[in-house]
Amino acid sequence: MSNQEWNPEKYAASAGFVSELGRPVLDLLKPQFGERILDLGCGDGELMKILADKGYDVAGVDSSPEMVEAARSRGLDVRVMNAENLEFGPGKEFDAVVSNAALHWMSDQYAVVRSVWRALAPNGRFAAECGGEGCVRIIREGMKLSLAKRGIDYKPRNPWKFLEVGIFSRILENQGFRVSFIARFDRPTPLPDGLRGWLGVFSNRHTEGFSDEEREGFYDDVEEYCRPRLYNERLGWVADYVRLRFLAEKPA
Repeated sequence: MSNQEWNPEKYAASAGFVSELGRPVLDLLKPQFGERILDLGCGDGELMKILADKGYDVAGVDSSPEMVEAARSRGLDVRVMNAENLEFGPGKEFDAVVSNAALHWMSDQYAVVRSVWRALAPNGRFAAECGGEGCVRIIREGMKLSLAKRGIDYKPRNPWKFLEVGIFSRILENQGFRVSFIARFDRPTPLPDGLRGWLGVFSNRHTEGFSDEEREGFYDDVEEYCRPRLYNERLGWVADYVRLRFLAEKPA
């Protein structure tokens, strides 16, 4: 798992759009009453609460204690757990696992898929959306250049794994899943708190060890690089998101 640190208040203010834009993955899952559903990487529980409010039997896991506490404050059944090693025990398998904007933060996606397989009952479904190959490419280029300017290698500080459709499909199929739907698509995404607000939520791995002044300088560099392609007067800042969405089934 990524060791990204999360601030629930800052996340809600600058990245609340993540849960809202993740609603289509629930439509893909098509949850049924009576099923046990697991939200993998549930964050502050915003998407999970949609299911809970409709009466579904849903539990959540996340690696961030801060996010888990925020989700629990909503009255949700959430625990701190590593997605690469889900532990629920025999007889506690889920009928469905759903995940939104979380898989690309997980360092070993092969282990995650194996872990989800173990957590699912026969005929169980795994529906997810995450960053796909090419996601935030322009922003990442700006980050790389800003770090290089400071003599820092980007690669060890990169917390994301944005996989190609074919690679992720093979990971699922090699585990035994039957992939019924998978797609990669561009989704330019307006940033309500601007690029600087987005960086404040998602780039703390990149700026680890920076002073406040150094961090602001990093933000300045990234904004300067990205502005010609990601900013306009009408829409403001728009991130170059690419999404990967899939539905896979565990045979009986």
